[in-house]
Amino acid sequence: MSVADAASPLLEIRGLEKHFSLSGDFLEQLQFQGGRLVRRQEYVHAINGVDLEIQRGEALCVVGESGCGKSTVARTVMGLLRPSAGEIRYQGQRIDDLSTQALLPYRRRMQMIFQNPYASLNPRMTIQQTLEEPIRLHHPDWNRQAVEEKVQEVMTSVGIASDWGTRYGHEFSGGQRQRIAIARALAVDPEFIVADEPISALDVSIQAQVLNLLMEARHERQLTYLFITHDLAVVEHFGTRVAVMYLGRVCEIADTATLFSRPRHPYTQALMSAIPRLEDDRPQHIRLEGEVPTPVHLPAGCVFHGRCAHADERCRREIPSLIATDDGSRVACHAVEEGRLD
Repeated sequence: MSVADAASPLLEIRGLEKHFSLSGDFLEQLQFQGGRLVRRQEYVHAINGVDLEIQRGEALCVVGESGCGKSTVARTVMGLLRPSAGEIRYQGQRIDDLSTQALLPYRRRMQMIFQNPYASLNPRMTIQQTLEEPIRLHHPDWNRQAVEEKVQEVMTSVGIASDWGTRYGHEFSGGQRQRIAIARALAVDPEFIVADEPISALDVSIQAQVLNLLMEARHERQLTYLFITHDLAVVEHFGTRVAVMYLGRVCEIADTATLFSRPRHPYTQALMSAIPRLEDDRPQHIRLEGEVPTPVHLPAGCVFHGRCAHADERCRREIPSLIATDDGSRVACHAVEEGRLD
């Protein structure tokens, strides 16, 4: 790997948008209004101009409340959803417009761990078959012995007993299934992994084990993570950088330590104040007023202005851009830009 490759982002997202139609097919969109036949279309605006860069070797955590677009970003990056607008580049190569066949070499380098381990394993396949499938797909020239040796190696690396191979997914607990899902992702030796809330469906006693397994894999295999979560305690423990999303937009990006010590965006400050802590000097809880706007009818200007105590006329009219601050974070907030909010 050259010096230039090491310095450039592994993954770049520019102006990413994803809209889902609510209007059905063409005939369902036709309606009579005022005696005229008109076509009416409505969309869920799940992602609205997301810009992100992920450096090689880091764990970028994307956080935000349910419905903010975190998982849609993950699935769009992996090619499971086609973006409505914007670009996704992997090592400088645009990949969002590639055909299924052209995308195949990137499938080996980019793997995904899904949220629900009870739904992500094929119930008709044994664990051995589940782990062999991606290896055979990406290495069709390997003989049976090489495939089986690779399966044994990856099973051992995630703490899976060799006798699990003949059993089926329904025979295992949630934590065991997620270990199998991690093994499947690691089986083709990827360099980039998207983890979509991989521990949220697990018991709290098991979450730490799976999280530590992901951290060990990152250090041993030099992995890069895009980690989707709503658990800020996980972010503080796992992430190197954090991107905070609200209603399909990124409102703040910062190093983990910086974000937790000095959140800048009003929404980030409200999130941080909600973390249960035992310290006497913990920040006072910020109670947000109003309701989360619908992603079908997005508000003009800053999407957070209806719940923000610092909003003014500019916030209601103009969409803020991510600007660099003195501590290295980037914040999309007019109040921060103008010095009205520290």
